[in-house]
Amino acid sequence: MTAASAGHDNVADRLDRIESHLAIGQLPIRYAIAVDSRDLDAWVACFRPDVDMGRHGQGSEALRAFIEPLVRGFYRSIHQICGHRVEFIDRDHASGAVYCRAEHEVGDRWIVMAICYYDEYVRLDGEWYFSRRKEKHWYAADATERPQAVAFTGWEGAAEPSLPAQFPSWGPFWGDDPSIGTLTDRP
Repeated sequence: MTAASAGHDNVADRLDRIESHLAIGQLPIRYAIAVDSRDLDAWVACFRPDVDMGRHGQGSEALRAFIEPLVRGFYRSIHQICGHRVEFIDRDHASGAVYCRAEHEVGDRWIVMAICYYDEYVRLDGEWYFSRRKEKHWYAADATERPQAVAFTGWEGAAEPSLPAQFPSWGPFWGDDPSIGTLTDRP
């Protein structure tokens, strides 16, 4: 291998990484727009065709059958992507975390959620997809409520909040700090 070809490979690898990062960066916003516009075909197209839905089955049809009843549980929604971290595992696999502020119209309530999606990405046939997406959130509350007033779970459509306690650094940071009680009554 000559010095010129080694440099070329390095540039090609770097260009591939940049293009991959840009393509992966589009997935969360494509997902958000698809949910908010109720374009289930576009939503399903964000995921690998053979996506594993665990007990719900495998593949695009299982994914669609899972999401459709969920998005029928609220009328309007707005998913605002606030930040995105991508870490490459290898040339065709990456993981990431996406911050999102989501708002949902549920009857006469306007539910606001602070979310972090934990993602796994895969490149298949030159295209990047979600391989797995796990939602975790800090709270869900009506816009007229303080999240603390509803124990951070003001919407039955949202699971029990797992953040911030599930951050690996959270417990070690706070430890047995006695000031926690002055900061929150729901640690």
